[in-house]
Amino acid sequence: MSARMFVAVVPPEDVIAELSDFLDPRRDADSELRWTRPEQWHVTLAFLPSVADRSLDRLIDGLAQTAAKRQPFQLALAGAGAFPDPARAKLLWQGVTGDVAELAGLAESARNAANSAGTEVDGATFRPHLSLARVNRPRNVSRWIRIFDTYYSPTWTVDNVELVESHLGQGPGGSPRYQVQEQFPLTASKE
Repeated sequence: MSARMFVAVVPPEDVIAELSDFLDPRRDADSELRWTRPEQWHVTLAFLPSVADRSLDRLIDGLAQTAAKRQPFQLALAGAGAFPDPARAKLLWQGVTGDVAELAGLAESARNAANSAGTEVDGATFRPHLSLARVNRPRNVSRWIRIFDTYYSPTWTVDNVELVESHLGQGPGGSPRYQVQEQFPLTASKE
């Protein structure tokens, strides 16, 4: 058996609540956008499309070791964009600012831990973001980018990463249902 999983940084509840408050009055303004639910908001470090049962323990051990070598760091949500680009977007996202180099290093380490465990890692280039909405069919979302580009969240301390299992189609309205499998604290001390 295998499971669809990802390694992620999850903003704290107050940051999620503030972004949700910013988004709420806009949710019904565009029927072609499928807004993601706040309880699913995260910054993906590594997407693991098929984690075999036999690899899971090695993956957990590797991620625990990776996290133990990292110090907590600061992030905030700021900026906006779209994949693949604003003119023919399939995904609208909120950007990330702060210790982005540390975040990228953590993503690289998480991907290396997964590879060492024998787990396939999606090969896409790491682009830190929080997914806000999916687009029913590719279209121009420049107006939405201008709106979300004005948003800046409170800064928070990233002090752990999560290994999350994604169950496609099992959440409300056919969305994925996420189940946290493990949390790994960033425990390295400053020297």
